Parts: sequence; C-alpha cells; structure tokens
Amino acid sequence: MSIELKGLVKRKDAETHIYETNLKLSKGGFNVLLGTTLSGKTTLMRLMAGLEKPTKGEVWFNDENVTGIAVQKRSVAMVYQAFVNYPSHSVYDNIASPLKVAGVSKAEIKSRVESIAELLKLGPMLKRMPAELSGGQQQRTALARALVKNAELVLLDEPLANLDYKLREELRDELPKLFAGSGATVVYATSEPMEALLLGGHTATLHEGRVIQYGVTADIYREPNNLTSATVFSHPPINTTFVDKKGAELFIRGVACCTVDERFKGLADGKYILGVRPHHLTPFSTDQHSIKIEGEVKVTEISGSDSVIHIRFGDGNWVSESHGIHPYKVGELIDLYINIKQCLLFDEQGELVKV
Repeated sequence: MSIELKGLVKRKDAETHIYETNLKLSKGGFNVLLGTTLSGKTTLMRLMAGLEKPTKGEVWFNDENVTGIAVQKRSVAMVYQAFVNYPSHSVYDNIASPLKVAGVSKAEIKSRVESIAELLKLGPMLKRMPAELSGGQQQRTALARALVKNAELVLLDEPLANLDYKLREELRDELPKLFAGSGATVVYATSEPMEALLLGGHTATLHEGRVIQYGVTADIYREPNNLTSATVFSHPPINTTFVDKKGAELFIRGVACCTVDERFKGLADGKYILGVRPHHLTPFSTDQHSIKIEGEVKVTEISGSDSVIHIRFGDGNWVSESHGIHPYKVGELIDLYINIKQCLLFDEQGELVKV
C-alpha cells in the first residue's frame, strides 16, 4: 500500500499540532517516524489511520483519497505504547477479535491465530487471560492482533517503550522480519535514534509538528539536511560550536585548531557551525587529524563498558561517549579529541554544507 499525505494540517483550537505536511511513504516496507515527545508522531499516525480528521489536506492510500473514510473501512491496524487487550477475553480471543468482526470463518480464524501465535511465541498461552501474562507477553498479544488482520497499513506507536531491555532488543530484531514479504506498509514511531538505525528502512525526522527530512534511514543519519534533523537523530545530543574558516585553517573560539578537512577546502571563508556527535568526541586521539579541546568535567556516567562524559566547553555543555572506563572527577580539566573527518558542517542558518 502506498501512503501519501498531501498538504496535511492538524490544528486544535489555536494550537497547530501538525504543520503543512507533504509526504509519500515507502510502499511495503518499514517507515520510522523519529522525534521527541510532542513532536507530532502520534497525531500523524492517527491522521493516517483515520482516527482523527485533518484540519486541512488529504490522506491518500493507493492513489485513492481516503480522508473522509472511517477507520473501520480502512485496511489498517494500530498498536500503542500502552498495550490494549480485552481483559475478559483469552489470548486466543484477543488475537481473533478483528477476524470475527470481519466475518472470517472459524476454520480460517483458527489457522491464522495459531500461525501468528507460533510466530510470536504465544502458542502455549492461547488459553490464558491477559492478567496472567507478563508485560512482554501482553504486548506480543497486541502485536499478534494487529498482524493477524493482514492489514495493508500497520501503525506501531512506540510499541516497545514499556518493555524491559532484553525483550525490547528481541522484538526490535524480530519486527522487520515479521513484516518482510507481507506487503504491508509499516509505520513505526520512536523517540530513540538508535532504534531507528536498527530498524532500518526509511525515516522521517519530526520536530514540533513538522517533518524535517525523509529518506533512507542510514542516509539521513550520515547526511542530515540541517542541524534540526541532525539534532533529532542524535542521542546524546549532538555537540555544536561556531567555527571560522580562513584559508586552509579552521578556528574554534579564535584559536587555529587544524587544517581544514579535504571535504571543505573549496568552501568560502567565513563562519560555520561544526556538529560533533558524542561518539566522535573521545578521550583519545583517533587519527593524526584529531582536534584537541579542553573542557571542565560536569558529570560522568558509566554505562556497561562505555563512558559518557559531560563537559563545559566555552559557554556550552558538550557530551563525549566512548568505549572504555574513564573515571574523571567532577571539576577536573581534561583533554578530549574531535574526529574532524566525522564531523558535520552547517552554515549559519543551520543548513548542511554539502561538498
């Protein structure tokens, strides 16, 4: 199913939740909506599903305008962050419910429910009630109910957010496989950049009700159109500072710090914004072109075998994320190194400098 949003706008009272959006999603694949809380992900999905009507604009499925068509008449399934199951129905009946509503025969219902239950490892639990399940099993039941419909459009609104880490990892790996070859177009909302990268497919970055960029997930990560898109696609937040290019040299805070990277040698002299992702700012030099900066340690965190270091650099706060244990003390002045070849460069308006 192809999905296209044409001039879509959603306002509630005097507040705009979705600004004018024109977007055509990849057909029969994974489409990720990536943005922070209140960026508009859920509203956009509800508009796609027909659960809300747009203030302006149209929603098109397979070259047909479905803007005024009720959700019940669309081939759509939606799974929410807070999993919803019928508490008085068994797992089997929960999964079978959309098929019963559609008038599917008992034999086909049995076949399809058992097949999807096996896929989601729910076979031994079909006779149980939702209250007898763990949180992960309840979410699997909600996913099974969405999958069993064979809907052309499947909307997943942060479906793994309430699950424990291990189960989240398992399902994150399984989801693309579950839909592979189904022909369904899947839209998956998340606030986690790493989740978007792991899921792959295509990603739309959202910020304050606007779609900033859409394309192949890995391409958007490597080459965001602007600083806003780069910020949405970075956790911990991307580090930024103004720099001056003069001839072959790059100046940070008025000090010549390095020879300009080959990519930027042809650029006009002037002021730019340097974007440094946290894992490209490390306590050790990664190559001969690394830039050394000094910062005051504000917070240090150890996460497994990685260290996250928050420093005060100039008049801003920067974050370094690197492999290894680096137990710095708060208030200590330390040297960190920027991998200049991995940095992003933006003009003063925040647009990516493409070379």
